[in-house]
Amino acid sequence: MTDDGPTRDAFLPVAAQPSVDQLVEFAREAEQLGYERAWLPETWGRDAVTTLTAIAERTDEIGIGTSIANVYSRSPALIGQTAATLQEVSDGRLRVGLGPSGPAVVEGWHGVDYDRPLRRTRETIEVVRLVLSGEPVEYDGEIFTLSGLRLRCDPPETVPGIDAAGMGPKSVELAGRFADGWHALMLTKAGLRDRLADLKRGAELGDRDPDELRVTLSLPCIALDDRERARRLARNHLAFYVGAMGTFYREALERQGYDEEAVEIASEWANGNREAALAAVSDELLDDLGIAGTPQECRERYAEWEDIDGVDAVSVSFPRGAEPDEISATMRALAPE
Repeated sequence: MTDDGPTRDAFLPVAAQPSVDQLVEFAREAEQLGYERAWLPETWGRDAVTTLTAIAERTDEIGIGTSIANVYSRSPALIGQTAATLQEVSDGRLRVGLGPSGPAVVEGWHGVDYDRPLRRTRETIEVVRLVLSGEPVEYDGEIFTLSGLRLRCDPPETVPGIDAAGMGPKSVELAGRFADGWHALMLTKAGLRDRLADLKRGAELGDRDPDELRVTLSLPCIALDDRERARRLARNHLAFYVGAMGTFYREALERQGYDEEAVEIASEWANGNREAALAAVSDELLDDLGIAGTPQECRERYAEWEDIDGVDAVSVSFPRGAEPDEISATMRALAPE
């Protein structure tokens, strides 16, 4: 964390964008506005690697990162090769975000069994580190065994940090024990503080200094003059993740005291009652998980998240369904001062 508090990142939208060029333009705009890093998720749309390469080639200073690349669709060695290459093309601006994702993506899209997600994440982090070291990769894990080869090109002079994503206590503990940082999402302020305690416990189990771990919070934001439109976009975003993306997001809400609402949202969405699912997202829940409203109120509420002790970067994330001009308006409204 800087002396001035957490840095401000941009979490680029993955859904329904018209082109790679548009995503590059978002990153260029974020760079001009002073955002520290542009994170890009990867689901079942454009792949993160090609898009981040285009961003790296057409920007100068802004950091880039995957948030999150899943640990099932690429082998750990390929992730390491890719990280080395992206670090090269970006002149050292990469940070790697990894995580298990969930069955909806891993099984439904990639056709791979969603087995042992925590163990797979740990072994992937360990293998990626070995690959990036440039030394021969000798690894004998419970899932992966590698031997006899090393990275065929020069390893990066500056090894990129490797962050792990997680919402539950054990996954966050794993990030503290094995990764260089943690990516937080779908958390209230109280829930975030609970998980920060898990991160610290993981660091202690790994005999590591928790202050050296970088915590990046992905915060859903939409700042528009049309407050009603902003609130509806945010409701739709939350309802989609709770209703359509498996049990992880619902369970995350249940752990944070929103069990009845989480069950209702998921049930209405599963039954095809989209409007009822949106209506089940209360104002309290909406405001506990992100910021949505006019530019002025969003700026005021954003500061509350930056004040949470232990957070190193707050990443401005955008709801699915937001139009490009609405994304740009939000980036401008919440740009670093």
